[in-house]
Amino acid sequence: MASTALGRRGRTAPPSPVGGRRRANLRALLYLSPWLVGFAVFFLYPLGSTVYFSFQRYNMFTLEPVGLLNYRYFLQDEAAWTAIRNTLWLVVVMVPLRVLFGLGVAQLITKIKAGAGVFRTIFYLPSLVPLVAGTLGFVFLLNPATGPLQTILSAVGLDSPDWFGDPAWSKWGLTMLAMWSVGDLMVIFMAALLDVPKQLYEAASIDGAGAWQQFVSITLPVIRPVLMFAAVTGVIQTLQYFTQAEVVARAASGATDSAGSVFTPGYPDQSTLTFPQWLFQQGFRDFAMGYACVLALVLFVVSMLFTAVLLRQFRGFAEEEA
Repeated sequence: MASTALGRRGRTAPPSPVGGRRRANLRALLYLSPWLVGFAVFFLYPLGSTVYFSFQRYNMFTLEPVGLLNYRYFLQDEAAWTAIRNTLWLVVVMVPLRVLFGLGVAQLITKIKAGAGVFRTIFYLPSLVPLVAGTLGFVFLLNPATGPLQTILSAVGLDSPDWFGDPAWSKWGLTMLAMWSVGDLMVIFMAALLDVPKQLYEAASIDGAGAWQQFVSITLPVIRPVLMFAAVTGVIQTLQYFTQAEVVARAASGATDSAGSVFTPGYPDQSTLTFPQWLFQQGFRDFAMGYACVLALVLFVVSMLFTAVLLRQFRGFAEEEA
């Protein structure tokens, strides 16, 4: 009897399922804590502060609650709506053209037998040039008075349009600049194209499919995730389009940062004014930080909507194929 009682006392109780689950959750939180802290500090706090300041008249020194006054002013701000139209134009025109051009260049380089490395280097080098230097060089290249392009066209009796001095051509000039530096997309597309199984092309060729049919039926479905990545990142980058438009407007208008000079972004005639430029103008030049927070929230919401629509669209294509 004594040994039986001793044996019972020596047994350990089985671990509680609730206690084990709690420990697992705490361990998971411990591993996630660096990300959670970074998410709270660098996203939630700035987002909450932006929402708070959007209801204030804030000039970096004084803070005064104004309710919805900043939002009502946004609805009546003609310059803001001009910037929205210009930015949406760049999203609708520049992003598809840049993706298609990058895919076409990548497809061409993967097909040629000799000199592929040379062409790959030529097309990739512009993407390594710093944005400001590359933009200034492009403005000089397309200058209708002294640019090399006009010199070449004059030799054959043609005239170049005033790319960055005419409102009708300025956004097309920015689009050409974006296509010139398409090397980053080209490399990504080349990696995706080279990863397509050759057996699929061989089978399609045996069945009598031509080059275009193979591209539509094999290449595009296989590289669709890469196309989705290029489209989503391209839209987000274009919604934040700032440096190139700012440098082009300054270079084309001859504006400087010297004392007494006044520069209004969007030259010529607000045709290159993008939404981030107007946000920067309001927040860091006019010190209307409360109104700039409203513009920042609008940019955030529009970026999220564009991303959600694109992801949903590509997911629908994938489900149709499945």
